[in-house]
Amino acid sequence: MAVESQGRHPLVLGLLLCVLGPVLCHAGKMLLIPVDGSHWLSMLGAIQQLQQRGHEIVVLAPDASLYIREGAFYTLKTYPVPFQREDVKESFVSLGHNVFENDSFLRRVIKTYKKIKKDSAMLLSGCSHLLHNKELMASLAESSFDVILTDPFLPCGPIVAQYLSLPTVFFLNALPCSLEFEATQCPNPFSYVPRLLSAHSDHMTFLQRVKNMLIAFSQNFLCDVVYSPYATLASEFLQREVTVQNLLSSASVWLLRSDFVKDYPRPIMPNMAFIGGINCLHQSPLSQEFEAYINASGEHGIVVFSLGSMVAEIPEKKAMAIADALGKIPQTVLWRYTGTPPSNLANNTILVKWLPQNDLLGHPMTRAFITHAGSHGIYEGICNGVPMVMMPLFGDQMDNAKRMETKGAGVTLNVLEMTSEDLENALKAVINDKRKQQQSGRQI
Repeated sequence: MAVESQGRHPLVLGLLLCVLGPVLCHAGKMLLIPVDGSHWLSMLGAIQQLQQRGHEIVVLAPDASLYIREGAFYTLKTYPVPFQREDVKESFVSLGHNVFENDSFLRRVIKTYKKIKKDSAMLLSGCSHLLHNKELMASLAESSFDVILTDPFLPCGPIVAQYLSLPTVFFLNALPCSLEFEATQCPNPFSYVPRLLSAHSDHMTFLQRVKNMLIAFSQNFLCDVVYSPYATLASEFLQREVTVQNLLSSASVWLLRSDFVKDYPRPIMPNMAFIGGINCLHQSPLSQEFEAYINASGEHGIVVFSLGSMVAEIPEKKAMAIADALGKIPQTVLWRYTGTPPSNLANNTILVKWLPQNDLLGHPMTRAFITHAGSHGIYEGICNGVPMVMMPLFGDQMDNAKRMETKGAGVTLNVLEMTSEDLENALKAVINDKRKQQQSGRQI
């Protein structure tokens, strides 16, 4: 079906060309079904470029979305769901809070399982309400879309694509349980392809390879909890037997937000295109406020500090330890933080509720980047050649940090165990170590 659709719709090839370079494209009508949160934020740059090349983009999202709002370069179409925006916000906030709870391993496993099950049920209910919204689905069928662009992290988009018989382009970083390998029948050896959340490099000892294999088996259990209900929902809605692999294997093109400048060598398939760093293609001039901060920093320059949008506040004791370390370096620190200001905040540290991260990282006076190692920030650090101090919190952030540390572009700290001295030493190392500056791509 995917091959037939690809033949009928040359827009799929045009979409790929438009994303990868400034070429003349056949403009068409695109239905975008995103995933809320950082997944959506990572899509914005790409869809803005597509709109500028003449494509008409319609974004389909729940009315309770936290980050997906009206935009100037797309049309937003929402649908009602059985949960509120506050429920989504609580889900994101609790994820940030749980990071700083120093629980036992068993307790963390139980809490993680319960959270995954709760959040999965909420998202599944949203997908079910979309599919059973007969008026909306009929409207989509009559809208003459040429292609669907979706993030398969939640398989609702692929279900809609099969219902509408449209070619599909997937836009993603990676999938749990190596589902992207299974869906494309891509080789995925345990011996040198580290599994998600393993924090291994591609050079593993025998015991690490065994652990890599066991992680893969254990992840299959969690993925069954999360994804098998979508297969049941799809089978009922499409009125035929459907598996998750069926849904994911229907993609014409996989746009992967990764690049081998960060990732380890691995097998790939012909319909995979790597677009890591697409989020840092565009830079804007800094506002007067941030230009003033940089100008006042003198010869020492600035350090950019952000733990992402999901961490609103840090426990007081940990925030004070961080503030103490920041006060011991000569650079001005711009810290994106919305929590209660630490009582020992030094004069060189400026708290801001938001900062233009990529624009600041591109400034020649930026000396280091303190990050939670989310893929979005990692690529902005790579693109701008800024050495990093990484404090991974959850998900693939541990793996991202391991990759950057392996390549010599940064230092990783355990945010729960690190002391003020650890952070101070890490910052001085990446700022003053000429080798790390060269490996990150910047020479100060």
